[in-house]
Amino acid sequence: MPQIIVENVTKTYLVDAVPLDAVRTVSLRIEKGDFISIVGHSGSGKTTLLSMIGGITRPSSGRVLFEGEDIYAAASDRVSEYRSEKIGFMFQFASLLPILTVKENLLLPTVFRPIAAGQETVKAEELLRMVGLSDKINAYPAQLSGGQQRRVAIARAFMNDPALVLADEPTGDLDEETEGDMMRFFKTMNDAKGVTFIMVTHNTDLASQTKRQLRMSQGALQTL
Repeated sequence: MPQIIVENVTKTYLVDAVPLDAVRTVSLRIEKGDFISIVGHSGSGKTTLLSMIGGITRPSSGRVLFEGEDIYAAASDRVSEYRSEKIGFMFQFASLLPILTVKENLLLPTVFRPIAAGQETVKAEELLRMVGLSDKINAYPAQLSGGQQRRVAIARAFMNDPALVLADEPTGDLDEETEGDMMRFFKTMNDAKGVTFIMVTHNTDLASQTKRQLRMSQGALQTL
């Protein structure tokens, strides 16, 4: 059975009392360990689709199944468990809390899903090493460049050993060299850890490095 099944999913919003389909009858099957990229113009529905798969936005119709379970048919606390236990999110913005250090920002996900006692700091240090920020563990976000903040947010997405990473323009504010480093990091986590990736990007060069490439246009999904 596929890890994720998106079945005839539509999301409709009312804009000035007029219904607008942000996503239109999308169906998608994703195997465990897949690495999918979705490209498309702004407003094509990419982020909306990602948020429905991640348990953030409820579809207007259709179903999203994770390991055979319809995530939106479950109680709200079960959906919250799904988000905290199965999903690693990389949003368009780093969204670090300014009053917390880099280490403390990384430890935030463990509040909702504690990991083995005493291992939190070890894991945070290892992830920061993997993204090239070992020396910034006690820094505050204001002391980091935009690209460094982005790398902290990338590391944070892996703190709870997610089965699925949903990445929305995860390298948008990185220089070309660092972008390449982060893509190699993603591939390592995908190949070595079996983490499934769905990545939204405007960068067709990045998309070409993934196992499957899809395109969204006017809310519909197409295979490239």
